[in-house]
Amino acid sequence: MPAVPFAQLPDDARVWVFAAADPVRGAAAESLLARVDQFLSVWSAHGVPLRCARDWRDDRFLAVGVDQSVEGASGCSIDGMFRALHALEPVLGTTLLGGGRVYWRDDAGDVQVADREAFAARSGGGADRPVFDTTVTTARDWRTRFERPLRESWHAQLVG
Repeated sequence: MPAVPFAQLPDDARVWVFAAADPVRGAAAESLLARVDQFLSVWSAHGVPLRCARDWRDDRFLAVGVDQSVEGASGCSIDGMFRALHALEPVLGTTLLGGGRVYWRDDAGDVQVADREAFAARSGGGADRPVFDTTVTTARDWRTRFERPLRESWHAQLVG
């Protein structure tokens, strides 16, 4: 089965979250999503098509999910996804695969990003500051726990 709408993935579907270092908007976002959709339409593990989907939020966050009850992604298929996304970075002018960044929503509702040290040094916002947990691994968590107050996330350790 090729790509399906993200809403059709079961809650226990495996999810990988990729976060752009800079916002990806307009034609760049359309190009990114078209290329991701193209990749997902042929994504397979050991020759078996994956029932997969993607979701896009806040001009920065890409979630790719696989319904493992149908067929699980293999190490090689996951590597292929990472290679495909890495190849898009020069076209986008930003990174999707870099780690160590923390994302939060500021008082104006915009998504901000900093490395962990800079985030820890920031004051203000408090325990209710919305943060984005890019470590979620299921569709359920992407839907319900991806954006949540700092006090409810592992991010609290950084400022504690």
